[in-house]
Amino acid sequence: MKSRIVLTALLALLIIVPTTFAQEPVTITFWHTYNETSSENAALTEVLIPLFEEEHPNIHVESVPYPYDGFRQALLTSAAGGEGPDLVRLDIIWSPEFAAQGILTNLSQELPDFDELAANVFPGPLSTNIYEGEYYGLPLDTNTRILVYNPALLDTAPVTIDDFTALCETLPEGTTLFSDGGTYGWALLPWIWSFGGDVTDEAMTTATGYVNSEETVAAVQYIADRVQDGCFSDGFIGSGLDAWGGFFGGTIVTMLEGPWFYPTQEEQYPDFEVAAALMPAGEGGPVSVVGGENIVLMAGSEHPEEAMEFLRFTQSETYQLEMSKVGQLTVLSSLIDDEYFTEHPYYGTFLEQLQTAGARTPHPAYNDIETVLADAAQLVLRGEMSAQEAMDLAAEEIDALLAGD
Repeated sequence: MKSRIVLTALLALLIIVPTTFAQEPVTITFWHTYNETSSENAALTEVLIPLFEEEHPNIHVESVPYPYDGFRQALLTSAAGGEGPDLVRLDIIWSPEFAAQGILTNLSQELPDFDELAANVFPGPLSTNIYEGEYYGLPLDTNTRILVYNPALLDTAPVTIDDFTALCETLPEGTTLFSDGGTYGWALLPWIWSFGGDVTDEAMTTATGYVNSEETVAAVQYIADRVQDGCFSDGFIGSGLDAWGGFFGGTIVTMLEGPWFYPTQEEQYPDFEVAAALMPAGEGGPVSVVGGENIVLMAGSEHPEEAMEFLRFTQSETYQLEMSKVGQLTVLSSLIDDEYFTEHPYYGTFLEQLQTAGARTPHPAYNDIETVLADAAQLVLRGEMSAQEAMDLAAEEIDALLAGD
């Protein structure tokens, strides 16, 4: 009887041990655009991947850096040849295009805990992963633009667009209130959204009634008026104005800028005092624009389960906090109250702005949509067409793009 019990126990161990400890080691590849000598790459390869591999001894993560130029084409070519990576850090404006081509895994269907992970991140960055109502990635890092201003020229930050406009009447001689570098989406959309306008409906089926709405037209006309009266710089119409040079030279009072602004300021202008605030609010609130990258699982991955395990790790507070320390702003709303951010000299305002920041139209045709929008706004700013006429034409062209024509 005793020998039978021992034999039964040994058989049980033989069943348990292989499934727990004899799993074959797996290598997954993670492609990204961190410069090989950057602090971001060092954090990934010297801290985070070793930590993950220590916790998952049978999963090896191969980090593969690429230069940004040519990265999109390299991904498309590798996917077409069936030799692509498992995971990719993907520019947010590429996500819908790649999803439309069928080369990304639908995480909302394939990742069992997707809903739980998605609930932890800022809605703006999350929305950049949508294609036809499904999610093909999760945010990996993010950024947005906030209003930076020179407190030597401006005592109090404007809260509303009306406050902002009123400052035009009190500008010190020889100064310009605000400057930006064009009418591309990154520059134009914060104004459109804050005025209460938009480019398309939520489902991205039509631009008519949105890009040519009263609110969007008012936003475009507002910028044109401010450029014309000299309150805003002519950088909007492609003059090539050096906005940073003007800001630090004391001739430009405010700009919309991202987290990358501060390291440059600290290095080159350490004695220059900078203050920050949210985008001035209109009928739509204080809305800025989302930037950053997503993490996606390629549909051709040979090790999707192991890749999804690393993907989960990138959504952890450990990963997100470590990357934030090297300039990759967290996507986790839960970290807003973390001591690192509450005591950080400038991240706090960015995290607050991210709660209302919007994503550039997450559609496969976004690049063409942005071109139409930018060109239409240029016609208005140059006085060649009324805002309503230009936006009506833009609506027709964007509708055709949304329809795939």
